[in-house]
Parts: sequence; C-alpha cells; structure tokens
Amino acid sequence: MQKTNEKYQPDVSRFLALCGRNYAHINRWLPDACHQGDKWQVTGSFGCLQLQLLENTPYTQVVCISRPTDKAALVPVPRVTVRVYHDAKLAEVLSSQQISRLQPVYDYPNLYMHHRNEKYQVNAFLEELLKIDCRARLVCQL
Repeated sequence: MQKTNEKYQPDVSRFLALCGRNYAHINRWLPDACHQGDKWQVTGSFGCLQLQLLENTPYTQVVCISRPTDKAALVPVPRVTVRVYHDAKLAEVLSSQQISRLQPVYDYPNLYMHHRNEKYQVNAFLEELLKIDCRARLVCQL
C-alpha cells in the first residue's frame, strides 16, 4: 500500500493497455457507416448498451454509452462519454457520471474524494460496462 506522503506515479503502460482493450470492445459495435447523431443498441447475455455517436472525424469518434436498467428510478443509469482514437486503437473516457473533466492525477485527499488514479478507475469501469457478452451484437439502430 502506498504511503500518503509519496507522490503518486501513474502506470502509463497499464493505462494504455486498458484503453486498448476498451477500443477492441467498442470497435466491434461501431457500424461501418455511422454519422454524427446516430444511435444504436447492443445486447448480450448480461444486458444491453445504448450508444450515440456525438462526434465523427476521420481519426476519432466521441461516443456516449449508457446501460439502462429497470431500476433507473433508484440507481442512476451508468453513462460515459468516450473518445475512440482509431489511429492509435485506443478508447478513453472523457466524462463519467458526475465527473465532466478527468484529471490525470488527483491530490489525495481532495474535496470530491476522487481517487489519486480516478482516470484509471473510470476507464476500468468502462471495461466492466462493456463486458455485456463476448458474443454481443449490434441489434438495431434507434
């Protein structure tokens, strides 16, 4: 366990590997010809994801991913905004739930009680969110 007086050093290799895995999951579900504003749904054994293309450029896309639940009144719907870098084959979370701009490293303790490695934690959450099924498929465009 890291002592509080030690400076936190992010593990860049581990972070990039995580972003690469997230890219592989997301890339399976991106339609070949999608346009800004398009919406679609992916289903698998463990639920469904709703995706919307927010931004589309030659090398990157910004996608909003949410996982609706039947308990939406009790628990907020998990939602992340992800930038997909096709040239680097990486997908990185830009915003998640209440955090709109993720810092690479946070001082700890901090006002909002973010982890020192909050950016890694949110991208790890995305990886778990994307694991709806290894055979998930594009169901329909909404």
